[in-house]
Amino acid sequence: MQIHKLAAALLICGTASSAWGQADADFYKGKQVRLIIGHPVGGDSDVGARFLAKYLQKQVPGHPTVIVQNMPQAATIAAANFVYSQAPRDGTVMGSFSRNFVSQALIGQPNITAEPRHFIWLGAFSFPSRVCVNWHTAPVKSPEDLFAQELIVAGGGTGSSLSIIPTVLNHVLGTKFRIVPGYKGINDAALAIQRGEVQGVCMSYGQFTNYEQLIREGKLKILLHAEESSPPEIPDVPSIYKFAKTHEQRQLMRFIFSGVEFGRPYVFPPGVPQDRVDTMRQALIRVAKDPDMLAESEKLKLDMTYRSSSHLERLVEYLYQTPPDMIETVKKLVPNLQ
Repeated sequence: MQIHKLAAALLICGTASSAWGQADADFYKGKQVRLIIGHPVGGDSDVGARFLAKYLQKQVPGHPTVIVQNMPQAATIAAANFVYSQAPRDGTVMGSFSRNFVSQALIGQPNITAEPRHFIWLGAFSFPSRVCVNWHTAPVKSPEDLFAQELIVAGGGTGSSLSIIPTVLNHVLGTKFRIVPGYKGINDAALAIQRGEVQGVCMSYGQFTNYEQLIREGKLKILLHAEESSPPEIPDVPSIYKFAKTHEQRQLMRFIFSGVEFGRPYVFPPGVPQDRVDTMRQALIRVAKDPDMLAESEKLKLDMTYRSSSHLERLVEYLYQTPPDMIETVKKLVPNLQ
């Protein structure tokens, strides 16, 4: 008797699963899914979205056509607001915007009407870890040395990507970076390091692609990365969070640095039926495992590291736990969080 009950239960589950898949296919078959991108054509986020669209339409039941629409006004805020308040809530419109959008909303950036906690976070791709590197002749040899000895690093203007990490670490942890402003990017910084003008730089790990030989030779040493999660390319490099002594220190760094962990995020507007949310989340997971996608992204040097919907939801909740006085500190440290 028990065996018959078990068999019946399995049959019911199998039938339900099949029916669900058929319902998903029936809904999306012959439809268009619009992917609203808040970035201009040609940038990393635009390229990543178009690459995703190519593989996503193969993984969604019914194989809808996925088209990318750019809406770059107001530094991605227009796209976020549109998806939140005007896009259809039936699973045919997705959105992507600045990885710092949640922090921008909490800071009170003008014109943001979308509420990040009410978006349906589907998943993300890309994990562009930020690192600090030094030249092999510098007196600083390890992250621990940064608390005792000065490291002269190339910086940009106030709030520039070159200056954010050393500025924040000096303020929050008491490191001894000395920032020399005026450098425009990795090429300027790398040349300055090799000339002896500065001893290191902090920036996205991906920007060191043309300098991998110097890293392999040990002339450029990666001291640390600025994320809590370990980047897959450099799993043995220590996280700066290792040196945080208080919850407040971690919370402040998380607020500023967590944008990288959002990667290129993808969302539905509020109110999309749960079965279509589940369908799209599973489709993104299948894209992340697609061997053809992985091979092509490797060939193109396009970061398609997957970030789960639950990971993004946790990040949002962490950020909303940030005290108001800490947010005021962030405004002073990083006035142009983009």
